[in-house]
Amino acid sequence: MPDAYFPYGVVRAPGEPPRPAIRVGAGAAALAALELDVAPAVLEAPDLNPLLALGAAGWADLHEQVAAAVRAGRHERASLPLSELETLLPIAAGDYVDFYASLSHATNVGRIFRPGAEPLLPNWRHLPVGYHGRAGTVVVSGTAVRRPCGQLSPAEPGGAPAFGPEPRLDLELELGWVTGDGPPRGELIDAGRAGDHIFGLVLVNDWSARAIQRWEYQPLGPFLGKSFATSISAWIVPYAAFAGARVPGPVQEPAPLPHLRVHEPRALDIDLAIELNEVVISRSNARHLYWSPEQMLAHATTNGATVRAGDLFASGTVSGPEPGSYGSLLEVSWDGRDPIDVGGESRTFLQDGDTVVLRGRAGSGVELGEVAGTVQPVRAAR
Repeated sequence: MPDAYFPYGVVRAPGEPPRPAIRVGAGAAALAALELDVAPAVLEAPDLNPLLALGAAGWADLHEQVAAAVRAGRHERASLPLSELETLLPIAAGDYVDFYASLSHATNVGRIFRPGAEPLLPNWRHLPVGYHGRAGTVVVSGTAVRRPCGQLSPAEPGGAPAFGPEPRLDLELELGWVTGDGPPRGELIDAGRAGDHIFGLVLVNDWSARAIQRWEYQPLGPFLGKSFATSISAWIVPYAAFAGARVPGPVQEPAPLPHLRVHEPRALDIDLAIELNEVVISRSNARHLYWSPEQMLAHATTNGATVRAGDLFASGTVSGPEPGSYGSLLEVSWDGRDPIDVGGESRTFLQDGDTVVLRGRAGSGVELGEVAGTVQPVRAAR
C-alpha cells in the first residue's frame, strides 16, 4: 500500500492542453511528468476517464507509482502553483445518479412536503432511493450557477401555475464518488465488492430549485428542479485513502435483503461543512448516511444496468439528526419559516450573488477539499 494518496484532477497551464495531474499541497504536477509506467493515452487525455478505466488493480499500481515519484521528488520540477493553473472538470460524466440516503434528510423533507403524513414512504428502508440526474450539467468547483426558471405552484388550489425565476434556490451538501467500469450489461455488482469499482470521492452540491421541485415532483420525482446544475470538487481523492475513516453505520432495520448486505464498518467518518458568504451555517458528517456508497452502487445495477468509467454517483443531502447539522437550506430554515443570520443578513434561501462553499475532511486526516459556486441572476431573454 502507498504511504500516501494524492488527489487526482485535470489542469491546464497557459498555452497548454488539459492534462491529468496530482495535487500536492498548493501545487499540481502533471502525471506525464512523473515518469510513470502508464499508457500515454492515460497521461495525455483531457480528462480522467482513461485512468478510471484501468480498474482496481491498475489504480493500486498507479497509486504506488505516484507515491514513489513524490517520495523521489520528481513532482517538484513539474509542479506549478494552483494559482497559475486552470482547474477543469476532472471527468467526462456519462451518467449521473443521485440518491436520497440520509435518514434525517428524508424524514425532514417528508415532514415539510407532506405535513401530517408519514414522512418516510414504505420503500425507503428497503432500498436506496435515487434518480438519474443530467450529466451534461455537472460542473467543476468555481463555476457560477445561474438561477433557473420554471413552472411554480398555483397561488390558489385548482389555479394555473406561474412561470418565472426560482424563488427558493437551495444548496445540497452531498458526498459523491466516481467509478471505473462495471461488469457487462446484465451482470450485477455485488454489494460486498462494490468498492472495487469506486475510484474516489468528491464533494457534491446538487443545487435545487425547491419551488419548481414542489410543483413537478409528483408522481415521477425530481426533474427540472434538479437538472440545471450539479457542482463537484475539482480533485478526486482515492477511495483507498479513506480506509482509516471507516466507522459503523446507522443500524439498518429491517435488515437489507441479501443482495444489499455489506460488512461493517460501512460508513465513512467525514466531517462536512456549509459556508454561505464565508459564514459556516451547518456542520454534518457522512457517517449519518443510512446507505453506504457500496450499497447504493450495488442497487444501481440490481436490474442489470451498466456502470462505466467516469460515472458520477452522489449520496443525496447529508443531514444529521439535530438542527445545526442539516445539509440544505430547506431544512436549515425549515422551508423558510425560520430565517438564519448570515453576516448580519437574514437568509432563508439563496439570493443572487451568494457564494456557497462545501468542505470535507475525514476523521483520519484526509482532506476532501471543497466545492464552491456563486449564484448568478436569471439570464435575460434574447
